[in-house]
Amino acid sequence: MTCNWSIKLFAGLPERLGASSINLQADIEQMSVAELKAAISAEYPEHQSLIQISFIARNHAYAADDAILHASDELALLPPVSGGEEQAQPVKEPVERYIVTSDVICSDDVLAKVIVPENGAAIAFVGTTREWTHGQRTVRLEYEAYAPMAVATMRQIGDEIAERWQGALCAISHRIGVVGLAETSVVIAVSSPHRDRCYEASRYAIERLKQIVPIWKKEIWEDGSEWKGHQLGPWNPTVQLTDF
Repeated sequence: MTCNWSIKLFAGLPERLGASSINLQADIEQMSVAELKAAISAEYPEHQSLIQISFIARNHAYAADDAILHASDELALLPPVSGGEEQAQPVKEPVERYIVTSDVICSDDVLAKVIVPENGAAIAFVGTTREWTHGQRTVRLEYEAYAPMAVATMRQIGDEIAERWQGALCAISHRIGVVGLAETSVVIAVSSPHRDRCYEASRYAIERLKQIVPIWKKEIWEDGSEWKGHQLGPWNPTVQLTDF
């Protein structure tokens, strides 16, 4: 029996491969991540190097190379994620604290989600579009996300923070679409009982977001454009941060 393997593409991959998704026909219903990447590479040999450094997501979670996939899974091929230089209400369900949106983001709104009576410190990191980078003028940024997985990995960051820093809360809102100069692309709000934990958890959230959340940015310059990936070294979202 022939099975159809459908793989969604994001960021620069649709431009490189000429489609928003890949449909592979195979006589097997399951294969490993490594085997699937090899099959995709066989279809697009000129992009093999990019395919091999990308990750496969299965049902909104990263899958290791030896993980077994099924044709019925929701699959996506993800290039390296975006990097960078880089009245309070009771917190409800985590999904409300982790948002991907095309709307303008207000830092006060995100910060309000983590301000609770138990915590005496709160901080908001606000990422904006910078005009000049290494002598090159940016006109605007364009962000793209694998939205359901982005929300899931943001929630994962919040869970990790709660485990590392007792009492800490986190909220993240990230914008997609066109983000102009000096406009906000991301707000990460953290609160904790004491300020030292708050600073540490905030930095952790920022670095972890750049490491695992499948959001990409396209820098539009006066004379060209480029999709930007992770800028802190080899991209491996299955590895934990160790400097905290």
